[in-house]
Amino acid sequence: MSTTFPAASLALLQLPMPEGPIGQALLAVIAIGIVILVGRVVLSIAWKLVLIASVLIGALWLVTTFL
Repeated sequence: MSTTFPAASLALLQLPMPEGPIGQALLAVIAIGIVILVGRVVLSIAWKLVLIASVLIGALWLVTTFL
């Protein structure tokens, strides 16, 4: 599998770039898909960090208020 993946990706890089409005639309849709995919990963990590931070700050607030 490790030898197939670089060969396949190299073959994809050698394909001609699509021209015209349909080709540009295809590239735009692929770029948007990549941005959304990366964004989902980043947001899932960020959401966990925000949740942990809110729990820690809430705990600190409770400790400083009642102790």
